[in-house]
Amino acid sequence: MPVPWFLLSLALGRSPVVLSLERLVGPQDATHCSPGLSCHLWDSDILCLPGDIVPAPGPVLAPTHLQTELVLRCQKETDCDLCLRVAVHLAVHGHWEEPEDEEKFGGAADSGVEEPRNASLQAQVVLSFQAYPTARCVLLEVQVPAALVQFGQSVGSVVYDCFEAALGSEVRIWSYTQPRYEKELNHTQQLPALPWLNVSADGDNVHLVLNVSEEQHFGLSLYWNQVQGPPKPRWHKNLTGPQIITLNHTDLVPCLCIQVWPLEPDSVRTNICPFREDPRAHRNLWQAARLRLLTLQSWLLDAPCWLPAEAALCWRAPGGDPCQPLVPPLSWENVTVDKVLEFPLLKGHPNLCVQVNSSEKLQLQECLWADSLGPLKDDVLLLETRGPQDNRSLCALEPSGCTSLPSKASTRAARLGEYLLQDLQSGQCLQLWDDDLGALWACPTDKYIHKRWALVWLACLLFAAALSLILLLKKDHAKAAARGRAALLLYSADDSGFERLVGALASALCQLPLRVAVDLWSRRELSAQGPVAWFHAQRRQTLQEGGVVVLLFSPGAVALCSEWLQDGVSGPGAHGPHDAFRASLSCVLPDFLQGRAPGSYVGACFDRLLHPDAVPALFRTVPVFTLPSQLPDFLGALQQPRAPRSGRLQERAEQVSRALQPALDSYFHPPGTPAPGRGVGPGAGDGT
Repeated sequence: MPVPWFLLSLALGRSPVVLSLERLVGPQDATHCSPGLSCHLWDSDILCLPGDIVPAPGPVLAPTHLQTELVLRCQKETDCDLCLRVAVHLAVHGHWEEPEDEEKFGGAADSGVEEPRNASLQAQVVLSFQAYPTARCVLLEVQVPAALVQFGQSVGSVVYDCFEAALGSEVRIWSYTQPRYEKELNHTQQLPALPWLNVSADGDNVHLVLNVSEEQHFGLSLYWNQVQGPPKPRWHKNLTGPQIITLNHTDLVPCLCIQVWPLEPDSVRTNICPFREDPRAHRNLWQAARLRLLTLQSWLLDAPCWLPAEAALCWRAPGGDPCQPLVPPLSWENVTVDKVLEFPLLKGHPNLCVQVNSSEKLQLQECLWADSLGPLKDDVLLLETRGPQDNRSLCALEPSGCTSLPSKASTRAARLGEYLLQDLQSGQCLQLWDDDLGALWACPTDKYIHKRWALVWLACLLFAAALSLILLLKKDHAKAAARGRAALLLYSADDSGFERLVGALASALCQLPLRVAVDLWSRRELSAQGPVAWFHAQRRQTLQEGGVVVLLFSPGAVALCSEWLQDGVSGPGAHGPHDAFRASLSCVLPDFLQGRAPGSYVGACFDRLLHPDAVPALFRTVPVFTLPSQLPDFLGALQQPRAPRSGRLQERAEQVSRALQPALDSYFHPPGTPAPGRGVGPGAGDGT
């Protein structure tokens, strides 16, 4: 719809430098070129498919510079459309080659040559325009006579009239030839905005001020502008008269844009993106970014806007030392938001983390494998470097650097060097990565630490032989109290997502004074002993130490319990080799039937997954808690029976809830589905 001259004058100023185009009936595009050149505009738009860069067959015409200019396309004297004129400057790139026959230079799309040094050049130049919500591509055919062909020199320009765009919009322009011999040119043109749409700040809030008449009906939309792919709408509402829309500062991200238009047929839509350089918006963007593990090797970065970032793996050892980037031997990889990325890993490890950098500054770091594989381990990472003629060297990664093995240094890895090399040769180390240049190995050190402590304890016992048995018992009791109460976590492996959720809960409980046992972290022992034997041993040890057995109910667990209560047995072929929950029912049920369960068992289930009333009545003879809503009571039940209620219980519950929340979000809202509560603006999600 043509824009009244009054509004254009408001947007462009009192003396706008605007050229009047020829008055045309209807939207007719045109092209013209420099003297000596001939050009032609295709009648219809084309698909915007740049294609790959191909080698030039000889001299070709190539775009070298884009020049834009605002003009008006008027159908009436006072009703005009704002239009963008684009001039593409061309030059000759490449060199003539002596032909071996007369056919060598003939028939090319960009250079039709009959005589090597006496022929014209032709080119098909594509102009691609993108201005939300419009995108189009046009094709210009250009021919340069042989007399104007000078290698490396400009031959002139071709001008396209013109691309219509709304006031306040941002127009992105690309130009390339077809076929494409060089990287495409690009240019961004910001069109002037109407003065009745302003953005102002008030403390932590941002106000969108729309100074329009009281009778004016208009639409207001907030959206995330995307570099790749269509924009993502966030909020939309139809309004009347002057309005002040308030946004919280936490809703701001650099790609948040505003679109306003009068509610009239074919109305012009005004777009502005005012938060591109706002420091708060950039901080919010990184706070909203999340890393999501999809499989052992694949993961993605989830964020509202495009981010200039790169990622690499790092190794995080227990004790609070910084995570050490594994570069080299691995390399930094460019990250694209919402695009699946892969690392060349053979196995996962809880100490492996992902670091995301932007502008050489660390922005994100997450240990993606810790939820499914347990807390950090006291393992040593060995780096193997392979050279020519089967030469190889080994070093152990430490905070001070990579210590060569064997070594006479005084570092921890050097003292364990001989044992680490023996474990590597005997196959006791876990290989994480391998290629022609080297490999990464994770070697456990628990047994060596235990041996050293055994010698220390022996010396202490010999030195303290005169101490009484009472003091020794008190010492053992204090040691057991410091270790925390034992907790055996039983669950039904309904699916891989629920297993990751259970792993996140177990990892969070490990941060408290609890010693958690779960079959997820004992796959090797479970396979060697069998589910029934493994559970019986864990249950007996837990109860003998005064621990507690936690039954984590899910729809699958309730179904298994109901099946046992009805039939008293489960079919042998209906479960997998690692299903400890099904195996555990054979001795869990007698404890409940004979009244031995209270004090030794507690139940739990996740909010939105299972209601406590769905748990069979027999198992409700012990407390059943919903997580995370009843986390304080749940943690209180896991304490020692006679232990006083800690004043830090609420703080620990909040700590567990924060650790559990990302796993809950990932389980109930998988990647690619919108999460509730992330809308922006008043009445988020209440679109009209």
